[in-house]
Amino acid sequence: MRLLLHSALFEHDIRGLLMAYFPWTKFETEEGTSEDNFVEITFDNEAGMEKDGFLSGVIRARIDGRFREDAFRAEYRDLKFCRNRFKRDFCRMMTEMTGKILPWGTLSGVRPVKIPMEMLENGKTEPEILEYLQDELLISEEKAALSVEIAERERKLMARSCGEDTYSLYLGIPFCPTTCLYCSFTSYPIARYRERTSEYLAALEKEIDFVSRAFQGKRLRTIYFGGGTPTTLEPQEMEQILVSLEQKLDLSELLEWTVEAGRPDSITKEKLEVLRRHPVSRISINPQTFQQKTLDLIGRRHTTEEVEAAYALARSLGFGNINMDLILGLPGETEDDIRATMEKITELSPENVTLHSLAVKRSSRLNLMKEKYQGFRMENSEGIMRMCETALREMGLRPYYLYRQKNMAGNLENTGFAKPGTEGIYNIMTMEECQDIVALGAGAVSRRNFPGGRIERCDNVKDIERYLSGIDEMIRRKEELFA
Repeated sequence: MRLLLHSALFEHDIRGLLMAYFPWTKFETEEGTSEDNFVEITFDNEAGMEKDGFLSGVIRARIDGRFREDAFRAEYRDLKFCRNRFKRDFCRMMTEMTGKILPWGTLSGVRPVKIPMEMLENGKTEPEILEYLQDELLISEEKAALSVEIAERERKLMARSCGEDTYSLYLGIPFCPTTCLYCSFTSYPIARYRERTSEYLAALEKEIDFVSRAFQGKRLRTIYFGGGTPTTLEPQEMEQILVSLEQKLDLSELLEWTVEAGRPDSITKEKLEVLRRHPVSRISINPQTFQQKTLDLIGRRHTTEEVEAAYALARSLGFGNINMDLILGLPGETEDDIRATMEKITELSPENVTLHSLAVKRSSRLNLMKEKYQGFRMENSEGIMRMCETALREMGLRPYYLYRQKNMAGNLENTGFAKPGTEGIYNIMTMEECQDIVALGAGAVSRRNFPGGRIERCDNVKDIERYLSGIDEMIRRKEELFA
């Protein structure tokens, strides 16, 4: 498809919306033949719109032989208002030409709950918020109601978790048994680095020492031990890091400590016993699907029986808050496959379930080798999401956080569900950006919130060799960020 933009105005939004309407499509930027599908956008008075008091332009498109040309004109209140009005007109035109309705309307950002959250804080009522989301942003009635429900729940959880003197801690272990087909996180096969994990842990210890110095007087509210897969470490290595955190940091006001034990092929009784000796309050055991054919295809070298065995082992050792991740839209999966997975989830009855819509990331093997997988169905739909949500609500779980990503199957969302009182608080902290997060390990991203809403970030390098050799420099950068 040809994409002809005569201005950079709203280019990011335009490309994001087009990818929602035409997933897996490559957009060319040169003129083609008169029969090519194309979208062309021209703004008439971009340079003088503030002076003129309006922004105007023309949207032209040819899609599968149908041609249409619509004029665009919006009062200039500010650029955000013009952008929203343009996106609304653009989506209406694309929907009429394609027959495709985007469940999240004009939204292309990753945090749709922020909008109802801000409106609630400004005193807007639920009906007023729903009307704005549906009429101005073209969000479906179902998704609008979901976002408002989550915003109200998040506000209550944030009230006891946030504060200027609080922070959360992330520790990344960038090793996994294997790399999944869809994965774009900082992750390396543990077999390649087994002889160097002690060096990696020594670097983490230096970063923990920095936190103990720099965050004295601050209240640590959540710890998230992720990756990768932390349980690829040996039991004594896990013990080393957990002891270091307990000895060097003040955990007296900690609300939650999550450990990703996500890969059942990395879980042993000895490792879970290590976690139980420390104040770990929440773990993840992630099946992604209970279809063995899919697990084999996506590179998770474990069986569905191993998932169930790891879950039963964790329960027998006393873990009372377990999260399970599922991915909807995995290659080759049908609605019946997903229904069977949900039946197994209902049988196991974890406290948390996170529903992910498959997102094809640029650096994942699924994208880098996409020709190999073009024959596989990778679809998600509102109907599938509704089926899963209904099952989870019947289990007593309620939605508590939500985010979106680029190139998601069905242009849908990721939603966390939990039984009341077992919500993943760290997940809310990262989505709503209400708290400083200091992040340790290769590829980890620290974030500081400044008065007035300004946020600055500091990234650790992803490459393990560079992380190990440059650890002092990365600590120095964090010292500057959090000074």
